[in-house]
Amino acid sequence: MDADDPRNAKAGTLVHLCTRAEWDADRAAGERRPASLEDAGFVHLSTPEQVHLPADRLFAGRRDVVLLWLDPGRLDAPVRWEPGVPSDPASMRFPHLYGPLPAAAVTAVTEYLPGPDGRFGAPPRPPA
Repeated sequence: MDADDPRNAKAGTLVHLCTRAEWDADRAAGERRPASLEDAGFVHLSTPEQVHLPADRLFAGRRDVVLLWLDPGRLDAPVRWEPGVPSDPASMRFPHLYGPLPAAAVTAVTEYLPGPDGRFGAPPRPPA
């Protein structure tokens, strides 16, 4: 399957990182439009297995981070799997949502806390 094939987004759970305050405001607005949507044209997403990489880059040591657990079937815009930053493993691809993130696609919200060293590990699973 091609990396740009939208069926890739349907393969499993996706997550998005943000702060609790950002999510509270965006949920009230009905969608999330982070700066990356304006700057790069997409919303950064991750799989649960890779989310620690952007969390360490963007939120190291912060204790106000939440994970938005997403149902890919509820996303209204295309998702493309693309390379991350040069320090990521060369074969790793991250899902990028090319449009706003609808609040209706969020199935759960969990706190995502760093360890004592300020770095993030595997995320907690959302409540069933």
